[in-house]
Amino acid sequence: MLNIIIFGPPGSGKGTQSAKIVEKYHLKHISTGDLLRDEMKRQTKLGKEIAKYIDNGMLVPDDIVIRELQHTVKKNCDRSGFVFDGFPRTLNQAEMLDNMLICNEMPVNIVISVDVREDELLKRLLGRAEDSGRSDDNEEVIWKRIEVYKSQSLPLVSYYSNQGKLVRINGMDPVEKVFEKITLAIDTYLLNKEVLVEVN
Repeated sequence: MLNIIIFGPPGSGKGTQSAKIVEKYHLKHISTGDLLRDEMKRQTKLGKEIAKYIDNGMLVPDDIVIRELQHTVKKNCDRSGFVFDGFPRTLNQAEMLDNMLICNEMPVNIVISVDVREDELLKRLLGRAEDSGRSDDNEEVIWKRIEVYKSQSLPLVSYYSNQGKLVRINGMDPVEKVFEKITLAIDTYLLNKEVLVEVN
């Protein structure tokens, strides 16, 4: 089984890369945001509980998110593995995810961090906002999102690096070129059980 975490700042293209990884390696894509929205849409007991937090502008507690993840993982144990997209975001979530996966004897194998310069992130996000007509994606909001990501992700970089699972991908290139680098990192792991530290 191959379990991959992919993370990167807003505008890094990790969502696009997640979809390409899923297709190439036949993995199950898990987005916690999608899972929570689906529960709310189906108005399950859990969905109603989740809605109470979101409707009041609160974050959904980690234990609820982990419970939903565990349910999804157990339902898809016949898959070749998973790509966790957008989770974990904090050190506490990373530790909870590790504990959950180890209990199921399917630990995280490789963690991909897509690195993009901040000026490029701003350019991409402003362009995306202009294309979509979203007025909330202005420069001030974008910088806040980048700062929040940095404050959350730096502990994760150290956490997974200390486990020998982190590979940093230079995400400044076009989508296909970035995917080539990600493929190199994953294939190297599959062939040699070796995690590349960085792919430029």
